[in-house]
Amino acid sequence: MENQTQPATVRVFIALAPPDPAKEELARELHRAYGTHPRMRWNRIEDWHITLAFLGELPTDTVPLLRAPLAGLAAGHRPVRLALRGSGVFDDRVLWSGIDGELDALNTLAAQVRTVVENCGVVFEGRPLRPHLTLARARRGDRSSAAEIAEGLAGFTGRAWHAERLHLVGSNAGRSRGPIHYRDIEAWAFGGGSGTGS
Repeated sequence: MENQTQPATVRVFIALAPPDPAKEELARELHRAYGTHPRMRWNRIEDWHITLAFLGELPTDTVPLLRAPLAGLAAGHRPVRLALRGSGVFDDRVLWSGIDGELDALNTLAAQVRTVVENCGVVFEGRPLRPHLTLARARRGDRSSAAEIAEGLAGFTGRAWHAERLHLVGSNAGRSRGPIHYRDIEAWAFGGGSGTGS
């Protein structure tokens, strides 16, 4: 009989998320591409995020160890002012939107997040921070669609906004044949300053 208990591991990352108005602004820019490139595997707008640290598969019972230290980090950090800007492609197939704004503050925050994770005893691959939103993936063999869309988005500059919360996110990647979905395990408001979306 199959065991219906919680999985032993969960795929986890720590991220920031643009506010809805910023996502909607970019989605309007993408509207034409949704129609001209329907075979792209478009990420759900509600799943758009800026990864600060990708932790990979963690034992489920390790995740609670991250909560208090990440909450403390968020409480002492001010919101970061960012904007979505331009576009590009990874590996000919992955379409992304770039990030502009307080990039030094973003890099500092990412370094602090990674230190917190390491101090919790979690071993992960310390990939260099390349702040972006992944928007879509082209199907295997399609080496032109992502680049065509990126070219059309090259001049896009969204309005500035503040990243107000630090998100601990889990994904179902590799657990089903359907699309990848993300869910907040927990999120904490930044408390070290004031900032509202503008």
